[in-house]
Amino acid sequence: MPSWDEEFSKPGYRYGTEPNSFLVEMAGRLPAGARVIAAGDGEGRNGVWLATEGHHVLALDASAVGLAKALALADERGVTIETAVVDLSTYQPEVASADAVVLIYVHMPPAVRRAAHRNLVRTLKPGGLIILEAFHRDQFGRTSGGPKDVAMLFDLAHLAEDFGPDIRAVHSFEGDIDLDEGRGHIGRSAIVRFVGVRI
Repeated sequence: MPSWDEEFSKPGYRYGTEPNSFLVEMAGRLPAGARVIAAGDGEGRNGVWLATEGHHVLALDASAVGLAKALALADERGVTIETAVVDLSTYQPEVASADAVVLIYVHMPPAVRRAAHRNLVRTLKPGGLIILEAFHRDQFGRTSGGPKDVAMLFDLAHLAEDFGPDIRAVHSFEGDIDLDEGRGHIGRSAIVRFVGVRI
């Protein structure tokens, strides 16, 4: 599989420049001027949109190429975001520093995923939110997007185990939707949606 730097070096934006629709739907839960960590934000479509809504965004990704495109998109939209090139499996964020963590189609091998998710939980203030959309395990074998390794796909039970007892679910969904997010996500897809609050 090509590296994300290689993928993001291609012309255009792999997942488009418009924000994920579930994130838009859930963003009303955020306080005004929230400090948001957009983890695995790639080329920045979600982090930049959050910045246009008045939030303070730290976009994290393993790809410097993707984040350079995120900064270009932010400049085009007249907003500012912070970026950091990190490995989410070893990233050590400042504890209780964020109002929200956004995880939109961030798929990792199970050997590192739980540690990454627990690290991100620790960055949340009490009452802070996790907003996640990702491919469900039923997506395996479909051509509309997502990893080709079923172990990197999700269900709600796995998410509950990953985030641990400090996160209380306030919204959850498993099912099929039609995706139209650039060339990377398009067509009928099995997805999981989750919003949790830090207790």
